[in-house]
Amino acid sequence: AGLGMRSIDDVQALTAFFEARYGQMYGFRWKDWADFKSCRSSEGVAFEDQMLGVGDGLRNDYQLVKTYRSGGHSYARPVTKPVEGTVRVGIAQDELQEGVDYEVDTSTGMIRFAHAPDPDMPVSAGYEFDVPVRFDTDRILVSVASFQAGQVPNVPVIEVRI
Repeated sequence: AGLGMRSIDDVQALTAFFEARYGQMYGFRWKDWADFKSCRSSEGVAFEDQMLGVGDGLRNDYQLVKTYRSGGHSYARPVTKPVEGTVRVGIAQDELQEGVDYEVDTSTGMIRFAHAPDPDMPVSAGYEFDVPVRFDTDRILVSVASFQAGQVPNVPVIEVRI
């Protein structure tokens, strides 16, 4: 977290943010610039980015996920902190409209459809997301002299997984 520090004012803002969360006690949303979209970072979000499931005519709720693949292995990571206004959802070939066809809970990553998707219809979504994290230290060690000499504080964060 210390890499973006450019001035002593930045360090003071970070310290205030750290103290307001009581160090490691309370989590917060973090934009991981290496992984913050349902697609590649260089692409635009599209409703076909990630498969959420297949309709059964009964289920209205679908969890946002991002599937990572490498060779024959994959991992479907639950996405619990989508960025408001970036979520695009579709069923089969049709993109749906937020607020009419579905709602997004930006604190859980759940999509709730107004009507359950028809049986055998693929449900997909694209979005930007934050990662729930907390500080992974009890204190931030900052030396104003070393900071002005070009060193930044070491401020580790760790993902909070449910």
